[in-house]
Amino acid sequence: ITIDVAYRYFATPRRKFIIADTPGHLQYTRNMVTGASTADVAVVLIDARRGVLEQSRRHAFIASLLGIPHIVLAVNKMDLAGWDEVVFKGIVDEFAAFAEGLDVKDVIAIPMSALLGDNVVDHSGNMPWYEGPTLLHHLEHVDVASSHNHTDSRFPVQYVVRPQTEEHHDYRGYAGQVAGGAFHPGDDVVVLPSGLPSKLLSIDTYEGPVTQAFAPMSVTLRLADDIDVSRGDMIVKAGEQPFVDQEVEAIVCWFADRPMAVGAKYGIKHTTRSARAMIRSLEHRLDVNTLDEVAASELAMNEIGRVVLKTTAPLVFDSYRRNRATGSFILIDEATNGTAGAGMIIGPASA
Repeated sequence: ITIDVAYRYFATPRRKFIIADTPGHLQYTRNMVTGASTADVAVVLIDARRGVLEQSRRHAFIASLLGIPHIVLAVNKMDLAGWDEVVFKGIVDEFAAFAEGLDVKDVIAIPMSALLGDNVVDHSGNMPWYEGPTLLHHLEHVDVASSHNHTDSRFPVQYVVRPQTEEHHDYRGYAGQVAGGAFHPGDDVVVLPSGLPSKLLSIDTYEGPVTQAFAPMSVTLRLADDIDVSRGDMIVKAGEQPFVDQEVEAIVCWFADRPMAVGAKYGIKHTTRSARAMIRSLEHRLDVNTLDEVAASELAMNEIGRVVLKTTAPLVFDSYRRNRATGSFILIDEATNGTAGAGMIIGPASA
């Protein structure tokens, strides 16, 4: 599928997979951002005959921008390049030089022929000089658990559970998905943005109570104190508090037909909190092909830029680099209810 993001599902005895096949054209950058936003691994497909193209660099940059920790450089069509090791190494060296400017933790290159199946599932007899893993073996064994933040405990509240039964009439729990770190009964916690302290009484699941909850588990937390907690609040461990601010600096990829302009107002959805946001300033636009910062007065569809937002309610956030779940948001066109842009938080706006 050339234009849309095509999702394909399959499983092996070791893992389940979802492939988001995204278009490579510049005018579909927003589709690439959509597919990359939830990915653990990016497979950048290279034609061995053509080498590292502008499109390949753009995909790698967006993968880096969206915080994908692992990149697979799949050098395809090696059969049409005569199975030549020199061709493969030249492409790897060229990409490595470009990747030095990216924030990518792990890059592996695999020479392949998708048509003939070489190094896709089984090792190729046509390229005895390659001793690394096949594509499937790598995808089955790459460590994706480390993509979650296991240090800072974060729990955005989705729903307040108050069963209307005589047996549970005193029950009050807070349901949601752990977005970072781990929680245990007895932990000292703080509810943000109010700052009210409490202690974690228990962690409940559909199967019953558990002794710990960690990302990305969906659970219900019960607190020892009857304090005001509602959807959009965040429960964190005491001493591990994120930023709480109404002005944030972020990288935004623009999705909408109508350009983003300074002073424009949009709805903002961040974790489970909804508010309104105004574009206070546009610092620059990023050229996704050259990585240059370009002066701009607006962002057109598929363009990416650095902006400062001011929100009507405090956001509880981390930088996107620290936590993808609490460091991302979407901007909503309130007239159409469509997603106007996707953002990755850098931090609180500087004065």
